[in-house]
Amino acid sequence: MPEGLVAGGTADAATSDGADLPPDRSRSDFERLSAVADAVLYEGYLLYPYRRSSAKNRVRWQFGVLFPRDWVEADGPVVPGVSGSTDSWFQQTDCLLRVRRPGAVVRVRVRYLQTQHKQVEEAVRDGGHRAVASLRTDDGVAHLTFEEAVPREVDLVVPLDDLLAGERTVLAGAPGGTDVEPLPRGVGRVVRRRQEVQAQTTLGAERLSDDVCRLRVRTVNTGPAPDPRIPRDEALRRALIATHTLVAGDEGVEFVSLIDPPASLREHARACRNEFTFPVLGGEPTAEGTGTGATGGLLLSAPIILPDHPQVAPESPGDLHDAAEIDEILTLRTMLLTDEEKREARATDPRAAAILDRVDTMPPEVFARLHGAVRSLKPVTPAAEPAVLAAGATTPATGPFTVAAEPRTPADGPRTPDAERPAWWQEGADAGLSPTTDTVLVDGVPLGGGSRVRLRPRGRGADAQDMFLVGRTARVAAVFHDVDGSTHLAVTLDDDPASELHTWYGRFHYFRPDELEPLEPTDSDTPHSGGR
Repeated sequence: MPEGLVAGGTADAATSDGADLPPDRSRSDFERLSAVADAVLYEGYLLYPYRRSSAKNRVRWQFGVLFPRDWVEADGPVVPGVSGSTDSWFQQTDCLLRVRRPGAVVRVRVRYLQTQHKQVEEAVRDGGHRAVASLRTDDGVAHLTFEEAVPREVDLVVPLDDLLAGERTVLAGAPGGTDVEPLPRGVGRVVRRRQEVQAQTTLGAERLSDDVCRLRVRTVNTGPAPDPRIPRDEALRRALIATHTLVAGDEGVEFVSLIDPPASLREHARACRNEFTFPVLGGEPTAEGTGTGATGGLLLSAPIILPDHPQVAPESPGDLHDAAEIDEILTLRTMLLTDEEKREARATDPRAAAILDRVDTMPPEVFARLHGAVRSLKPVTPAAEPAVLAAGATTPATGPFTVAAEPRTPADGPRTPDAERPAWWQEGADAGLSPTTDTVLVDGVPLGGGSRVRLRPRGRGADAQDMFLVGRTARVAAVFHDVDGSTHLAVTLDDDPASELHTWYGRFHYFRPDELEPLEPTDSDTPHSGGR
């Protein structure tokens, strides 16, 4: 099995027959994914308030971490799953590709972080140095001991025919090393140490039909831990962190979405085994509405669940290392750090200093863009107005589902039709709406607070994580009416041990009425919980 050696964190797989390959387009192809891939690489690297003393920055490296196997399985084997927040010793990507012409070439890039321990040392009288937690130089600049990280990547370029003939393996590790940075006036030094990371990546392919193949990329930490019982922080020094994979090809390769595959390939998509990562299409989406499933020329396999064609918002001026947070809120919070907190953050890590510089010098017009954006101004065709259940009525007059309130008496008068309701920003827009008692008719069954349902998320356009809830049963907590006139039902999963807690503080999963299947018995008159 041919192997390519790693030099400076990169490697290319040599072809077995020495044939010339097409020009390497992988760098330009992968450049289109760079913003999203870098966001994955540095997600959680540092969290607000970006200070070493912050509790959040003492427990780091939570995604795509591949430890030495003898350490991570000291108490038992790992349990494979798509969740990249689970510690493992390997990561496996399965994807489907269509072959458009003979001689197709596959290009793969594996990226990760290698930890680097930054130790501040103070000069002592005998000419030596002693390790310290922090040191302030005469110019007032503070230097802090901290765990940094160095980005690494490994490139593989292999003809698809070679992979169909046999697997190809390359070394994917990174060398250890030590760098010394003297501090001004000889007061001390900063020593950065990296331990060797041993790893390899294996590519393989299987032909499923004349023009469809399954590609597998498996990256493994092959190194030993000095002691399987060492603390996690020490084991991280020999781990691959935030591991993710970019896959591209030449004009002869087209990748198939595993979220929205063509109907003819759904069974093959289900048979793909993605472990501790999940692949999605990258780059710009193709034209919508073809009805034949999604395909594309790029693939990003990440330890964080993403939708097809993930994008970084163009309004975002830079990475804040916390994609779960809103840029505007996080920027405002960072602006409000005290001068002392900012000094500590700057001393913690260069990336924290870069965030502070960007926030402190952000022009008003750039900050204003963070407040929000309209993504589409496409005309919306008004849907047919659903009929309202009158007092004592049991079936809707029109429409696939109907919003209904509690039974009303003649004294209550008829409910105001939505067409006559004030606009959502006007006073009285939500008059008469009650999330805990309103119901929606689905297949002739009124669903509301307390109703039991089975989840049937739609394939296209659904939240990426909804795919893991297909077929699960849940209980409706409330019915919510959106400002665009649509309706969503808030539900809690029956088998979620934290469902009562979620209900207490109003955290739900939300689905459209056509994504729910009513289950018996249905008891809409006894609301199970309140809404938010």
